[in-house]
Amino acid sequence: MHNDGKVVPIKAITEQAHNAPLARLPVVLLQVRDKAALQLRQSLQALFDNADDTLFEMADKAANNVEQNILFEAMRDLRLKRKNIERGYLDHFYEAFVQIGQSDALPALRSDACERLTLVANDELERNMALDAMVARVLARDGIALNQLTLRFGALLGQTLDDACNPLGPAMLCDYFLRAGRSLGVGIKVKLIILKLFERYVLQDADPLYGEANQLLIATGVLPELKAVPRRRARERPLAECEPSASQGDSKPHSNPLDANGQAVFASLQALLSPVRGRVAPRLEACEQVQAISTRDLLRLLSHLQHYVPPTSESDDFDLHQQLQQLLTRVSVKSGTYRKIEVVDEDVINLIAMLFEFILGDRNLPHSLRALIGRLQIPMLKVAVLDKSFFSRSNHPARRLLNEIATAAMGWGASDDCQRDSLYLRVEKIVQRLLSDFVDDPAIFSELLAEFLAFSSDERRRNELLEQRTRDAEEGRARTALARQRVQQEFNQRLLGRSLPRVVVRFLEQAWSQVLLLACLKHGDTSRQWLEALETMDELIWSVQPHSDEQARLRLLELVPGLLKALRDGLAGAAFDPFATSEFFAQLETLHVQLFDTAVEGGRVIPVNASERVLVLDEIVLRAPEGGESEASLVRLADDDPALLQVERLRIGAWVELIGDDEVQRCKLIAQIDSTDRFIFVNRTGLKVREWSRMALAVALRRGHVRLLDDTLLFDRALDSVLSQLRQAQAR
Repeated sequence: MHNDGKVVPIKAITEQAHNAPLARLPVVLLQVRDKAALQLRQSLQALFDNADDTLFEMADKAANNVEQNILFEAMRDLRLKRKNIERGYLDHFYEAFVQIGQSDALPALRSDACERLTLVANDELERNMALDAMVARVLARDGIALNQLTLRFGALLGQTLDDACNPLGPAMLCDYFLRAGRSLGVGIKVKLIILKLFERYVLQDADPLYGEANQLLIATGVLPELKAVPRRRARERPLAECEPSASQGDSKPHSNPLDANGQAVFASLQALLSPVRGRVAPRLEACEQVQAISTRDLLRLLSHLQHYVPPTSESDDFDLHQQLQQLLTRVSVKSGTYRKIEVVDEDVINLIAMLFEFILGDRNLPHSLRALIGRLQIPMLKVAVLDKSFFSRSNHPARRLLNEIATAAMGWGASDDCQRDSLYLRVEKIVQRLLSDFVDDPAIFSELLAEFLAFSSDERRRNELLEQRTRDAEEGRARTALARQRVQQEFNQRLLGRSLPRVVVRFLEQAWSQVLLLACLKHGDTSRQWLEALETMDELIWSVQPHSDEQARLRLLELVPGLLKALRDGLAGAAFDPFATSEFFAQLETLHVQLFDTAVEGGRVIPVNASERVLVLDEIVLRAPEGGESEASLVRLADDDPALLQVERLRIGAWVELIGDDEVQRCKLIAQIDSTDRFIFVNRTGLKVREWSRMALAVALRRGHVRLLDDTLLFDRALDSVLSQLRQAQAR
């Protein structure tokens, strides 16, 4: 086992930096780079030391020899290549700093590290899902510090830089590791183990990495006005230990100062909320002794109410305004003073109440989810009282948690068994945790968000694997349908208007069509295999036609042996029923013999078996094994029909609700196959539910059998609706 990870030779790091291509970077940025490189090298060495131990333990517990050998081979490969991977990692790291110093290199950097193909192999998709979850956890935990570091890098370089392309950002740190480890010959199982170790030993240290880099830049005067981000351990302590006490004159010890944008947003909200003030007041006549309730006392009242939030089945009966009114009346009577809530806090209470009123009535959300989210009204209210940026910051952890839960549960159906559904149980656990543990430290939302993102990423990865399989199967069906149409075209071109033996027509439709179909699918309709299969069909058709001249009879004698061989080979390749094959060849032999037994009457050739022949007048239609949806009776809508225009605007990933007689089901559009005009929908686990043509889907929409769901972010949708409602009320 390697032991060189305990001491890091600074000389080696410095030499590696000097060997990197020269970039015009400010000196302080070079200092940030080199300091970060030291930490990253230490973290990588810890990763490889522990990877060796982890893989050995797994090999020791392996279920069989094959799995054990795979793990031992992975250990050997890692030991041999760890130095090259460590060196390659730092090379990519230094190269990224060179590129941010060259503004014209940024687009290439962004496309390499920040974009992925939509359709990838299953193993690559599984790996990408794990990477996305790792990056999401870092952003949820240390996103503010990273954002400040990105702003400072941009200020130093005089250009706009985003977090995803920051050389110290989690996406880039992962990208270096993937590129450096390309030579590893290990399977997806071992890759995921190594990625997990990378997260534990490298990404978990992002907090000190960003903290030290920010401090170094602040010390040299780079955007010192940005609010300092507490280190993670300090953030995890209760706020009461970190904030000044009320005795120091701060009546709102936990409220975060708003930036200029946040202040402007909340001020505009207050202007709209002024007409609805006065709804939260004691049920007493106002007297001379009036005392405002401080934010601290309001939080205590809310925490008291929080422990009495009814269960999901009774949540509709909970009225926040009424509950607060009763508490204020009780407190006022007990103290002998009229206790009122301050205007700012009352505005927050009214706004949160209106938001949850919208959420509880939003038909785009599954009913079971609405009831669960309804129980979060008081925790969300407390967050908003503590931090008014809740309304202006789209990446606020509490707001994001609400949006992520709603997005993940969009596909819940009315018939789903919630008590056995892992997603429902996870959301229920989050709700219960907030109701029981959240007092006045909003850090709990960041923690729960990170956990939920990791959970939902695993769920999404499994679902997307199934969706991909469904998509592949449907695209295969579409290719088969096109190939079948091509075979039909060739059949009708050759058979329409001809008189042929019934047995030959049946053979071509039932057997040789499969040979042509396979040739078209596997090799295409310009391939040698396709052309040979068509030639065999042409020879068969010619061979069963009556011929009067001697030359044609001689040709038939020469043709039959090769024709029979070509027919047998084609049928064998299509795995056609051997018994049916034998029966057909016996009938074909009889046909060929009968062709020599003809009578000439008035110059016309009359075959003996003329009664067994049929005149092909109707177009041949080769049907799929499964019956497709019949749309002959559908109403044809005009091109500008609203329902048809809605279908035209549908995007992949859109959710719809199927409204049947007995149940309502939700499904997602995963594929739009233009060649066959099919829209493919699956349930939330990735299994196919329905398919429609463009016209059939538009008709279903128009008849109310299908309803499009609005899957935009829940909080944003609710806020837009409430603001629209307030503006309309103000305009009256």
